[in-house]
Amino acid sequence: MTNTVLHKSETRGHANHGWLDSHHTFSFANYYNPERMHFGVLRVLNDDIVAEARGFGTHPHDNMEIISIPLEGDLEHKDSMGNTTVIKEGDIQVMSAGTGIYHSEYNKNKDQAVKFLQIWVFPNKKNVTPRYDQITLNVKDRHNKLQQILSPNADDQGVWIYQDAWFHMGNFDKGVTATYDVKRKEMEFTPLF
Repeated sequence: MTNTVLHKSETRGHANHGWLDSHHTFSFANYYNPERMHFGVLRVLNDDIVAEARGFGTHPHDNMEIISIPLEGDLEHKDSMGNTTVIKEGDIQVMSAGTGIYHSEYNKNKDQAVKFLQIWVFPNKKNVTPRYDQITLNVKDRHNKLQQILSPNADDQGVWIYQDAWFHMGNFDKGVTATYDVKRKEMEFTPLF
């Protein structure tokens, strides 16, 4: 039996701070909906737009898998592990926050907003040594098909996280469909919250 959970975009939480326009699929910051706290291990799925020359100041995270996926524009990332990078459209960035990290994200563009997905996943292993990874994938490889961008396996395509989760992205022409095979049909799940 398959259960379908549909959250239409217009039912999401919304916060517009001027420099940040954010839509929250699950309860986040000042948006609270007791029926939308998370979906399994998926804790945050935010659709963010960061204004020109603005960004998130340095802030902490721990024991969370944090994935950033730019959809338009690019975002500069700095963290307490010594990483200074720019993530662009086509890039997938992941941080295993583990025992704790500090990071900032900033749109250095003066003429273009940045649109990106901010995703948090509860890890299946707590207090790991923090780590950072970033890759660039060919967006043409997701035209009319699903491209794997994340998995629990370091040797798979995409980035990896401490969780039994697989993410795929696709850009489909109208009328084109694809079939997705579930990676693990029966999973034992213990929430970490």
